[in-house]
Amino acid sequence: MISWGIVTILTAFVHTATQFYVARFFLGAAESSFFPGMIVYLTHWFCTRDRSRAIASLYAANPAAALIGSPLAGWLLGVHWHSVVGWRWLFILEGIPAVIVGIITWFYMTDRPEQAGWLNHDERNWLLNELQTELEAKKKFRNYTMIEAFCDWQILVLIAAYFLALTGALGTIYWLPTFLKRISGFSNQTVTALLLIPALIGFVGILVNGWHSDKAAERHWHSASPLLFASLMFFLLIVARRDVPFAIVFLLLGNGVMYAYYPAFWTIPTIMLSEAAAAATFGLINSIGQLGGLFGNYTIGFLNDRTHSLMPSLGFIAFAYLVAGSLIVSLKTRHSVHATQS
Repeated sequence: MISWGIVTILTAFVHTATQFYVARFFLGAAESSFFPGMIVYLTHWFCTRDRSRAIASLYAANPAAALIGSPLAGWLLGVHWHSVVGWRWLFILEGIPAVIVGIITWFYMTDRPEQAGWLNHDERNWLLNELQTELEAKKKFRNYTMIEAFCDWQILVLIAAYFLALTGALGTIYWLPTFLKRISGFSNQTVTALLLIPALIGFVGILVNGWHSDKAAERHWHSASPLLFASLMFFLLIVARRDVPFAIVFLLLGNGVMYAYYPAFWTIPTIMLSEAAAAATFGLINSIGQLGGLFGNYTIGFLNDRTHSLMPSLGFIAFAYLVAGSLIVSLKTRHSVHATQS
């Protein structure tokens, strides 16, 4: 987080395209280990029965940041303080909190419960006992090397599902303002205001789905259902493309509900993997999955340029979500068959 914040601040001082690309490279390098590290960190503190809610709380920061950050960014782009233009202030003021919170994290967030001085003796012993009991039960799981993870069909299915989910999700995030503008014909100010709706839906959806996943002790359908629902919304958007109010509703719902799959999805590998395998495998799933954002973004742009229509792009997004959700359901089905045979 500290290096991430510093690179973000330094991005405000670039003057050429090459400098910008270098800054973005180092920003990605700084950011890459944060998410896998946080997922593994949560396994040190939360048992499986509570893990989806914990991941939901972490992930809820994504749409919450959009709710707060989008209006703030729009305002900052218009300022001109001390002869520094607004977009430079945007990077500076985005980077400072990451550095401050990173320093606080270093001193406050202990690696494990036994090191936490802010827990009393009874709380610490209870939590350690719960985690140790679950750890003993997981000793039957094998430890994966990176090469072995590539060869395990369950990990490959998760990689493929995450790749396709991010193909749709990140492609939609980048192109959503364009989609909304072209479908509705609204002004830029109205489009910006409407973009807050999927962020709000996502914030609520993440927390509710994460809570219900833990309550039901079920992960696969809670992960797949938001993706399948988002796919349906984009297919309906194609059908209702000439009915502007319905098209806008389907677009905003599809983009917002999609967020809800994250907590249950990331709980699945924490159940499958031992701790030694977790960090590397989370990193593997996340790094390959992020390429889906690159693939989706460029594919949507290519389809828009070649067809001069949004419909192929919307169909592509719907199909990506459909296959991603189906892969996760297939993983549950195979688990069920395996359990029955055992």
